[in-house]
Amino acid sequence: MLYAGFFYAFLVITPLFKGRTGLTASLHHYLVITALGADRPGIVNTITRHVSSCGCNIEDSRLAMLGDEFTFIMLLSGSWNAITLIESTLPLKGAELDLLIVMKRTTARPRVALPSTVWVQVEVPDSPHIIERFTGLFDACDMNIAELVSRTQPGTQEDIAQLFIQITAHSPASQNAANIEQAFKELCTELKAQGSINIVNYSQHDEHDGV
Repeated sequence: MLYAGFFYAFLVITPLFKGRTGLTASLHHYLVITALGADRPGIVNTITRHVSSCGCNIEDSRLAMLGDEFTFIMLLSGSWNAITLIESTLPLKGAELDLLIVMKRTTARPRVALPSTVWVQVEVPDSPHIIERFTGLFDACDMNIAELVSRTQPGTQEDIAQLFIQITAHSPASQNAANIEQAFKELCTELKAQGSINIVNYSQHDEHDGV
């Protein structure tokens, strides 16, 4: 059966921090930051405290542990001065903390009405190209993958290694979501995988579940 709890224990994929200032949207500037380094107590708080000291808001964030390393991705907003300040000071803070820092300016993403959202969870014997098969399925159905989480559980003498996958995708057309359900079931059957799919059609307020 699916190991549903691993996604919460292994990877935090929901927003961790959000904030707002009195700035209007037109005065906001945006910066994406990725911090990568060895995990140790207090390091996330040190980064977020530095962000706040520069006058920036954390609009969205993701945190993951990969091996002995942690990666922290943030979308920051702030005035031109605030964003410029953190661009100039965070590399020094990163060097102090022995972190690899990557930064890139971006813009606010407009909210686009998407008629359908699809969530899938899969448990399958691990082998090369498995994730590619599922991402290819969404691509063939013209769906945009918004989140992908995967984890391998090592095998034992009695059991082979298992791969757990969770994907969230959005569709600009409701028929695309309808097409993927049968294709997903067929792929799970081919790969001898246990899978579940949940489709929400917002335009019709209709929900389908399949296993």
